[in-house]
Amino acid sequence: MQKFTVEQGVVIPLDRPNVDTDAIIPKQFLKSIHRSGFGPNLFDEWRYLDLGEPGKSCDGRPLNPDFVLNQQRYQGGTILLARENFGCGSSREHAVWALDDFGIRVIIASSFADIFFTNTSKNGVLAIQLNEKIVDTLFDKVQSTPGYQLTVDLSEQIITLDNGDTVNFEVDPFKKHCLLNGLDDIDLTLQHADDIEAYEQQRKKQAPWLFS
Repeated sequence: MQKFTVEQGVVIPLDRPNVDTDAIIPKQFLKSIHRSGFGPNLFDEWRYLDLGEPGKSCDGRPLNPDFVLNQQRYQGGTILLARENFGCGSSREHAVWALDDFGIRVIIASSFADIFFTNTSKNGVLAIQLNEKIVDTLFDKVQSTPGYQLTVDLSEQIITLDNGDTVNFEVDPFKKHCLLNGLDDIDLTLQHADDIEAYEQQRKKQAPWLFS
């Protein structure tokens, strides 16, 4: 998993509450268990004017010009600004995979669905919950300033605005440790590889018939 330290990037404003995981990555794309390749289908039903299908190239598909991801001023953005209850709906981890594959490193919202919030840190994406009034202010700034950028420092837990003002944010210490060090669940388990191997060898001696 990619380490997260500091992210400076253009902010993409998704001004909709209750964005569910089926909107983030529609159900027809859940057949794949690989973590990559979902970026072109992020927000597929909002982003394109035709129906997306697994294995179908997105090159040449008609774009919805009104959708934020298709607007020139937000191209290359890595920070997604959202409204309350982001990531509600089903628990599909593919939703975070799609955001990450698209290049989103930070999601800022006034609230998140619990399972989605847990899945973000397990996949290297930093989800930050801020007071609704602060989120409103950020929406105003982003929409009035083309190319508006934020700098997010996970180690210091600080967001720096374009004028130098800062906003502090909370993050669970364990999630922070995992993000800073690029540790997903598999990486955390492999840190105990020697202990696991020693236990297996001990069990082979105690109950060899289990390993025949």
